[in-house]
Amino acid sequence: MAVPNANEFHWQSLARLSSGRVYHSLSEVGEQMYMLGGCDAAGRPCPSLELYSPESDRWISLSPMPTPRAGAAVAVLGKQILVVGGVGEDQSPLKVVEMYNIEDGRWRKRSALREALMGVSITVKDGRALAVGGMGADLLPRSILQQYDLRKDVWALLPPMPTPRYDANTHLLGNKLYVAGGRQCKRPVKAFEMYDTETRSWTSLPILPCKRTYGGVIWDSYGRLCLLGGLRQGGGHQSSKFTKNVNIFDTNQGTETKLYYNRSSLISYLLHIYMSFVCLYVAIVAVKNNLTLLLYVSDTVPRIAGISILSKNTFPICQQILDFTSDI
Repeated sequence: MAVPNANEFHWQSLARLSSGRVYHSLSEVGEQMYMLGGCDAAGRPCPSLELYSPESDRWISLSPMPTPRAGAAVAVLGKQILVVGGVGEDQSPLKVVEMYNIEDGRWRKRSALREALMGVSITVKDGRALAVGGMGADLLPRSILQQYDLRKDVWALLPPMPTPRYDANTHLLGNKLYVAGGRQCKRPVKAFEMYDTETRSWTSLPILPCKRTYGGVIWDSYGRLCLLGGLRQGGGHQSSKFTKNVNIFDTNQGTETKLYYNRSSLISYLLHIYMSFVCLYVAIVAVKNNLTLLLYVSDTVPRIAGISILSKNTFPICQQILDFTSDI
């Protein structure tokens, strides 16, 4: 892949925010960016809702949220923005759920969560919002999985996660919801679990390589979870240390349509192809010379292995070649 010239790119300054804030939520609807809530310089949650206009390069103030909040979970359902939980003006978690319609510019109160939660992770599947985990008013993590039906305005309970947590990283791939990491009482967890929306069951996956915070997390277009750097949590009385580790988990592992191998994927794949042609060539030579082949599978090369040439007419060769080609 060609590396782009750094001189071809630059940072551009856009219109400044109306006020400084942290822990605000961002949402994109119809290729437009909305900013919701957050804490102001005094640490107070605010109700503001603003829309960025690229045509005029300015922030437009819209109808504020009925409930001031920070750190809310946000999901887009059609032309509406669903705002879930977060921290309220009393610095406690919220159970209030509200929805903003971008077409009529109005806020509507929706069915509340079963309990007040902050640190909820949310995603959308088939027009329904899936809210994962959270931290309650008692500061303890939750394992709850809730599904919101917009048409019925109802929250339904689904099977809970094996590991309670808040601030987890969630990603939906087809019918599978992946939940990685998160926190328990301010400490990071290594749990990595997957919920199947068809079977409504959870599966525990290999745990994350280490407990880390403030690292980079991204899912690429091939269904791979990438973890980059961060602060590695020390054990016992050990202090936390910066880590330079980069780890990748490929969700395609173990499937029939495996495109990438977990380690040295490109080299392994090319070696696979090379050995396939070598084996086929030797098979043709053996047939021409009336030799017999014994094919075996090696652990060091994916699926294809090596060849041993035996004495003439030891046993029929045709079936061995068919077995070999069917394994490619």
